Amino acid sequence: MSSLSDPAVDAPVVLVQLSDSHLVAAADGAMFGLNTRRSLAQVVAQVLEEQPRIDLLVATGDLSQDGTLASYQAFAQATQVICAPTRWLPGNHDEPALMQQAAQGTQWLEPVADVGAWRVTLLDSTIAGSAAGHLADDQLQLLERALAEAPHKHHLVCLHHHPVAIGSQWIEPIGLRNAGALFELLARFPQARGVLWGHVHQEIDRHAHGLRLLASPSTGIQFLPGSEDFALDNRAPGYRWLRLMPDGQIETGVSRLANFTFTPDLDAAGY
Repeated sequence: MSSLSDPAVDAPVVLVQLSDSHLVAAADGAMFGLNTRRSLAQVVAQVLEEQPRIDLLVATGDLSQDGTLASYQAFAQATQVICAPTRWLPGNHDEPALMQQAAQGTQWLEPVADVGAWRVTLLDSTIAGSAAGHLADDQLQLLERALAEAPHKHHLVCLHHHPVAIGSQWIEPIGLRNAGALFELLARFPQARGVLWGHVHQEIDRHAHGLRLLASPSTGIQFLPGSEDFALDNRAPGYRWLRLMPDGQIETGVSRLANFTFTPDLDAAGY
């Protein structure tokens, strides 16, 4: 666990989420014809324009598409211009050992961070060799400890896989398989306020289980909401910002690149 000194407990915590960047080793690498390094750089530039103060930057998985050290180094280089404490968690395309190597000497993979009146816990929901997610016992125990040890804090939980159905039939089987265990645990702790995830490459904002449930766009390719089969959306890459208020409320929104035009190449390498 790490404690971040700013802001004060009576000030909002500004958190920025980047998700599903899907970088590859090659600088000109693309996903369905989109150069994911370039789109990440554009999103980061927009973050810098729109967020004068950031207290925590969270990357919610699939930083890499090919699981290479070079892709993690590229992600680190692209985001280092954001002068804020940073945390990463793995997605199903990531290679945890190489993430560890890239993060050596940093706190990027520390799973718990205290900032202002909030505690942010980052969980590993990946299953080796599978696109679906599961929270292993050690992850549930980590979360339980983080909640139990800080009853005076408001809590935000971050992971990669979606813990609720999102209305896209093709992606439901590769969500979080033991979401019930997550929500049963969170129900025991009234200080739990929200759950934030990636994986679905689209914006979701709901209230359920007494929690704010949030998913966010990719910094690259977007998935078409409500699709029965795999389908891409032509909406622009983006990021989510959150204002974690001292009273436990969450103010949040999504910002997408303006004047962005892209036609996916469905014959190119993809997801």
